[in-house]
Amino acid sequence: MKTEVIDGGKAFDFGRTSDDYARYRDIYPDSMYEKLKAFGVGKSGQEILDLGSGTAVLPMRLYHTGARFTATDISENQIRAGERLAAQKGMENIRFRVCSAETTGFEENSFDAVTAAQCFQYFDAEKAASEILRVLKPQGLFCKIFMDWLPFEDAVIGEMESLVLRYNPTWSGGGFERFRYAYPRWAEGRFEINTIHSYNTVLTFSKEAWLGRVRSCRGVGASLPEDELRAFTEEYRQMLEKYDEPLRLKHQIHIEIYRSLKR
Repeated sequence: MKTEVIDGGKAFDFGRTSDDYARYRDIYPDSMYEKLKAFGVGKSGQEILDLGSGTAVLPMRLYHTGARFTATDISENQIRAGERLAAQKGMENIRFRVCSAETTGFEENSFDAVTAAQCFQYFDAEKAASEILRVLKPQGLFCKIFMDWLPFEDAVIGEMESLVLRYNPTWSGGGFERFRYAYPRWAEGRFEINTIHSYNTVLTFSKEAWLGRVRSCRGVGASLPEDELRAFTEEYRQMLEKYDEPLRLKHQIHIEIYRSLKR
């Protein structure tokens, strides 16, 4: 896919990263899932639709709650990788579907909650918000999650971003600063604020796990040609040699939960 407001219109395909995604993108800390449950997302018996699910990280991590998940993504490769992981883990109650967030094909009033982790920026916000409202039950919840690494506060991350930009100068996925919330236009007339919560955390990675996580990102594995991806991987592996292991890297997690105005 491609859009003018991301990476200068350069095409990217997360389906190309499915192997790395399945191995290295289960990175959200336990604290985030505990907060989601405390905020009402992941209750036993809830029907939850996870948009832009990738390899279904969030449904698998909340599987034990007794909620019933449907994982969707526009990439067939990602969905197939998620299906394989779910089968390996014995999580037979996760449903999978290849579809866009703007046109899911589900019936109206099908879900108690809809989640979108690290993906809403890729959607047509107005169309996706209308679709989310349509498939939610009255008073249902929409949970939007984003986790930023903090390059201006962490030397390892700042150095990584500089290398990505050397290989992919139009990449616009870096330079994150601490989040400042503003009520979004797409929510107007559709949703009211239920919970807004941001917090800081430090994530621990082995060097190989961090390399895999970086390689699975949009500016690297999802867009670089294979020869450049190999060169990036080798150069970054060498750059990481000067750091002690494990790596402890600064991130910020932002959770927005909206309640449907539909009665």
